[in-house]
Amino acid sequence: MKTNILSIILCLLVPLMALGQDYDLLIKHGHLIDPKNGIDGVMDVAVKDGKIARVAANINAQAGVVVDAGGKYVTPGILDIHTHNFHGNTGSYLANGFSSVQPDGFTFKAGVTTVVDVGSSGWRNFEQFKSQTIDKSKTRVLAFLNIVGTGMKGGSWEQDLNDMDGRLTAATAKRFPGVVVGVKVAHYFGPEWDPVERGVEAGTLADIPVMIDFGGVEPELSLEELFMEKLRPGDIFTHTFGHVDGRIPIVNDDGKLEPFVKPAQQRGIIFDVGHGGGSFRFDQAVPAMEQGFRPNTISTDLHTGSMNGGMKDMLNVMSKFLNMGMNIQQVIEASTWKPAQVIKRQDLGHLTEGAVADIAIFSLREGNFGFIDVQRKKMEGTQKLECELTVRDGSVVYDLNGLASPVWNK
Repeated sequence: MKTNILSIILCLLVPLMALGQDYDLLIKHGHLIDPKNGIDGVMDVAVKDGKIARVAANINAQAGVVVDAGGKYVTPGILDIHTHNFHGNTGSYLANGFSSVQPDGFTFKAGVTTVVDVGSSGWRNFEQFKSQTIDKSKTRVLAFLNIVGTGMKGGSWEQDLNDMDGRLTAATAKRFPGVVVGVKVAHYFGPEWDPVERGVEAGTLADIPVMIDFGGVEPELSLEELFMEKLRPGDIFTHTFGHVDGRIPIVNDDGKLEPFVKPAQQRGIIFDVGHGGGSFRFDQAVPAMEQGFRPNTISTDLHTGSMNGGMKDMLNVMSKFLNMGMNIQQVIEASTWKPAQVIKRQDLGHLTEGAVADIAIFSLREGNFGFIDVQRKKMEGTQKLECELTVRDGSVVYDLNGLASPVWNK
């Protein structure tokens, strides 16, 4: 009888306690970096009903969960602009195949709340990808449509010019505005410019950017022509620091940045990291950075062929650039607000009051660390980011050390 009375009292008290709370979540004492709003200092962040409710220097209020982020960095949720998530059970490469990864297992532990699958699906199979992955993931999953209708099935499928249709790609993108946020051109090994031109046609018709994974033919097509004539300002060149057969690298054999690279960036071409399993080398990235060139956006190219090699996760890639000369503010901007602008989702990548409460909390560890590129070459570094806590849509979805959890015996 006493147990029943206690249960009734608790059921009555819990809603009353909730009514007395000003916020659902309150993050205090953290060093907030919010590039959109120009915030770089110790600030508190309050969350209510899945939204950023208040950002201020010292918020004294009641909250359901209070997190002490003292000595840590608080940022918008990380946006990885280059991933592959069309996971399935077919023998295809990245289109409904085993090489793509289900996002939730690999995002939150790296502070990532939004991923952009770039080209795993095309207009023929995007709806399957949407129902299979996008609609079922806690991670926000957006997409670039492949100019190839069947997406990244690999091999000869991706060489079929007859299946590269700019108008049908654009029509599908228009049916899913805000979810389809770009067009992808990749893995074509012919000497024609047709895939690029059709991709740009689709991007123009749908008013979305095009991402190019360029190269694969010898003699190589002109990288300068791609940047200065074929692509539009706002289009994206991914695998920036790769050095692969069939593509001119941005740093030449003399260790010099090609003279057209900086003018292309000034023209508005977006240079994306897209680390991947074969597209990031220190002998490209380090001299480029030393010559004053840095990427616009940082990304992983996450799939099963990359995530256990030189590239581990988004924090591994971000940490590499910290150790190559970018400061923490630049790294966070290239991983949050800048990619949000590139894909025209300005509702993401910041902690403005009223914005969706996607938040990451990081520790910046100091010590002796090793970082590996796709050649298995090591760079030594002294800084390494580690995710402490991730909030998606106002809810804690990852908590490494229990910052948001009560002590069990108190």
